[in-house]
Amino acid sequence: MKKLKFLSTLCFSLFLLINTSSVTAEGNKPTNMIYMIGDGMGVGQLEIARELEKGKEGQLFLTSLPFSALVQTYSANRVVTDSAAAGTALATGNKTNNEMIGVTPDGKEVKSILDLFKEQEKKTGIISTNAITDATPAAFTASVLNRWADQTDIAQQQLTLSPDVMLGGGDVFYGPALLEKAKELGYTIVRNRHDLLSNQEGDKLLGLFAPYHLSFKIDRKYTDGNEPSLSEMTKTALQRLDNANGFFLMVEGARIDHAAHSADIASVWRETVEFDEAVKTAVEWAQNRSDTLIVVVADHETMGISATEPLKRKMIKKMQASPEYVLSQTKKGEDGNFITSHLVDNLFKYTGIVLTAEEGEQLNVRLMNARGKVYKKNKAAWELGSFISERYNTGIVNQYIRGMSSAGGHTANPVPLFAYGAGAEHFHGMLDNTDIPKKMAELMDYHWN
Repeated sequence: MKKLKFLSTLCFSLFLLINTSSVTAEGNKPTNMIYMIGDGMGVGQLEIARELEKGKEGQLFLTSLPFSALVQTYSANRVVTDSAAAGTALATGNKTNNEMIGVTPDGKEVKSILDLFKEQEKKTGIISTNAITDATPAAFTASVLNRWADQTDIAQQQLTLSPDVMLGGGDVFYGPALLEKAKELGYTIVRNRHDLLSNQEGDKLLGLFAPYHLSFKIDRKYTDGNEPSLSEMTKTALQRLDNANGFFLMVEGARIDHAAHSADIASVWRETVEFDEAVKTAVEWAQNRSDTLIVVVADHETMGISATEPLKRKMIKKMQASPEYVLSQTKKGEDGNFITSHLVDNLFKYTGIVLTAEEGEQLNVRLMNARGKVYKKNKAAWELGSFISERYNTGIVNQYIRGMSSAGGHTANPVPLFAYGAGAEHFHGMLDNTDIPKKMAELMDYHWN
């Protein structure tokens, strides 16, 4: 069986190599660009996903792509970037301060690579498993001085820019007035998986599938099944955007970062695999073409994730829900604290961890006293994730360091990049995150001004 799996992987890798040699010839320029960003996805996240999904001898699909690099991610004012500054660097080729989107440190608005495609009257799209107004998709479609200030303003700017496809969460930021404006601009609005996959109407598509972010993959069995997968959104977008004049598409696997923040290794695994499957969807779409560049990269690494030797891999595979979901199902008492008996019961139900009443009380106090400078509403879930991770012997930034971090546990570790298709040979070695959109623009003969 192992020999068959190895031969299957080898054959596909050889196919990629042979096919790539024809589409990455010197001087060949892309017409289409697919920019895929795994938020918070470092080499540790990839290794966790590889081991748990494919086994010790297996490989993720994205690592089969023929060109690779390492990317530095520091921001203009910090050694460790946040997602806003990182997204801005990846989108515009400019360093900026943490929390700033689409502007230089002095507040000057700058164009994104998506803007350059738009100026050439090419189709454009953004996809995220987070709100489409969050840092990474916003960096391609808006300019604001502070990412937290007003995501409704980002939504307004997105409609003004009017990409052809926008898919993800963030329904709460698109109120009735903005939805009416979207309809006037020609957008078909879809709110569930069925309508996304079946709707072929109109030139523009706006999909809002959750109030904020989409559910973790591990939790979808507890939802109504209305949320599409990242692969389904990617496939739909490619069908919509494909045209003779070319297009630009940004695809973000956003919840890798959220899982890493909470040291939720079971979700790091599943969210990374979901992103990997979307990469495969994009490459399979492009594999018989000579006009498409696919760049896969992370915006930064989160929580210093590592696959330690004593990592309890079998126990992680038995996890049934994210810490976020566990706490959403745990009742609180009149004092605002979780009811300890419910916490203990749910922890066993979803993770298999057995606690005494006394240990449950200690955990409850820990959850209530959790520190965090960002995403404060998630700090209890992050703390629960750290507790679970400690039981499973995961290598992570500890909760005290995370609590002191203005970026919630991001690190300065370089992140991996993989490239496929027309122009992919230009992405290799050690790069800065600002190099990536600059190389993209150069390949297209577009000029920043």
